[in-house]
Amino acid sequence: MMLEMLNSDALSPVRHGFFTRKGGASSGVYTGLNCGSGSQDQAELVKINRDRVAAAMDVSPDALCGVYQVHSPHVVVIDETVAGDKQEADAIVTNTPGLALSILTADCQPVLFADRAAGVIGAAHAGWKGALDGVLENTIEAMLTLGATREGIVAVIGPCISQRNYEVGPEFLDTFMTANPDYGRFFIDGEGDRVLFDLPSFGLHRLHEAGVGKADWVRHCTYDDEARFFSYRRSCHRKEADYGRLISAIRL
Repeated sequence: MMLEMLNSDALSPVRHGFFTRKGGASSGVYTGLNCGSGSQDQAELVKINRDRVAAAMDVSPDALCGVYQVHSPHVVVIDETVAGDKQEADAIVTNTPGLALSILTADCQPVLFADRAAGVIGAAHAGWKGALDGVLENTIEAMLTLGATREGIVAVIGPCISQRNYEVGPEFLDTFMTANPDYGRFFIDGEGDRVLFDLPSFGLHRLHEAGVGKADWVRHCTYDDEARFFSYRRSCHRKEADYGRLISAIRL
């Protein structure tokens, strides 16, 4: 089966893809294109999957660069392939042609950035914590140091969990209201004391506030579409032992 890459016209002609789970070598709960080396999937199958992604991005496997994601606001700037242990961060930026920047997700927001005119790209993993703590803004700032301009940056949010499936408790809401009372508009009432959080709308808000030239969401929910996407929350609801990780990538 061929790999499936979701694309955004806003990022074109920069080569990029929000890869679905289709076309991979893994099986079981990981069936498809599981690219998470941190999962309990067989390492050789994860490598096959990642090599297929590298081929789809037209780079060598060692040029498919990533970070050790820890739900932080930290960004790494690279100018060469990353060998050995990955740095702890949740975003990666470059202006070096031939490097494919990649991010892993399974409900969190994968965000791909490009300033075509400046030749600068970025990729960020933005869950609720990273987004609240500033990972999107920090990615933009890192791109500016390489010559990008705010108005020249396009940012696109890939498949992530939608509001109707993102139920949280009152303490979660309190965290956001303490940060900014205006953030209450990203929540609607659920059952009892539960509320539903709109992660992609929050991400778009932060991107617009940061002044990028264009921000968009591909409007795919990872929880709803099991045939195409892995979902951490869906796996938890089913009490599965583990879950696969989706990969998103961009290159100059």
